Amino acid sequence: MLKRINVEHLKLGMHLHELCGSWMSHPFWRKSFVLDDPRDIQRILDSGIKEAWIDSDKGVDVEFGQTKEEADEEIDRELIRAAESGVSARERATLSQEMQRAAKICAKSREAVVSMFQEARMGKAIQADDAMPLVEEISNSVLRNPGALISLARLKRADDYTFMHSVAVCGLMIALAHRLELNPSETRDAGLAGLLHDIGKMAIPPEVLNKPGKLTDEEFTLVKSHPEEGHQMLLEGKGITAVALDVCLHHHEKIDGRGYPHGLKGEHISLFAKMGAVCDVYDAVTSDRPYKSGWNPAEAIRRMAEWSKSHFENVVFQAFVKSVGIYPVGTLVRLQSGRLGVIVDQSDRSLLTPQVKVFFSTKSQVRLTPETLDLASPACGDKIVAHEDSEKWAFPDLEELWRGAGPRPW
Repeated sequence: MLKRINVEHLKLGMHLHELCGSWMSHPFWRKSFVLDDPRDIQRILDSGIKEAWIDSDKGVDVEFGQTKEEADEEIDRELIRAAESGVSARERATLSQEMQRAAKICAKSREAVVSMFQEARMGKAIQADDAMPLVEEISNSVLRNPGALISLARLKRADDYTFMHSVAVCGLMIALAHRLELNPSETRDAGLAGLLHDIGKMAIPPEVLNKPGKLTDEEFTLVKSHPEEGHQMLLEGKGITAVALDVCLHHHEKIDGRGYPHGLKGEHISLFAKMGAVCDVYDAVTSDRPYKSGWNPAEAIRRMAEWSKSHFENVVFQAFVKSVGIYPVGTLVRLQSGRLGVIVDQSDRSLLTPQVKVFFSTKSQVRLTPETLDLASPACGDKIVAHEDSEKWAFPDLEELWRGAGPRPW
């Protein structure tokens, strides 16, 4: 049985199923193993992660702890509260209308970010004026339909991760800024900050950044130096805003004070750095890396909700959920009818009723002719009952079902 316990109660012989936190917060490349080394327990305690899942059927048990069912019910209540607190209607393009334009913007953005970051690696100063036209293009796409660009930017090759991650976080920051009703100047600042937040990774050797196995303590410390390295790079640039400097330096801070590099807590972290923390983690954990497969977008939202109280500001996290949806574009879901479908767009009425392209019957175990359902329509008569593990089903064309036909543009 799976139980969630405080990490202070971990002991040798327990089977660690998973840590309640982003894999960026700890140096373990495996998520599940028996705790047989006291140094591993100390590493977990030092990481700032507060809770962990143990499997009592595979290792030492404890009498207390929260079961998986209890935890799921708690997360469901929290996400439904976010969903029911209102989603503002606005004029926007459909996902299919925006997808082609967003693909061109992603391809163009990748080229621009690769050039800018490689120049930074060679010591050339960053020019904010060079980046702002890119921020404007990304912003315009997000305004038309945030799901298109944000979802496309999640589809990264391993060697493109840092570059497309920057594009994705830029888009996520802009979408979140709109949800928080920031003014146009603040929204542009948020976008630029997202684009430049990981520039410090250019100071980290690629063989460390892309290492497929467990990082040594020295390597993990080196990776954690990237906010300060990036901050120094931006200080030497021209026209870099105070917001971009702040987000670059503080996007790994946590509201409980267990983040880095300065261990800032709660109100000592700026709104923009709190926004950067949420956007950075979401794109990181939904992206495939050499050492980890990305989480399903809906699973990422649920897991982030699970450890949001120690990592994120609640108001910011709730706004983020509204900006991407409880079931983000690309999520595989099961409907009450027994059909499987993939989310292809959000609804302005409720986060619980997105548009779903159904294509498979679990009752007859056969493919269906794809059909898009608007779950917000009174005539629909179906609803989502769960999100599904896309790796378990392994549909080879899942991406094409929500993205559309044609090759990726990068």
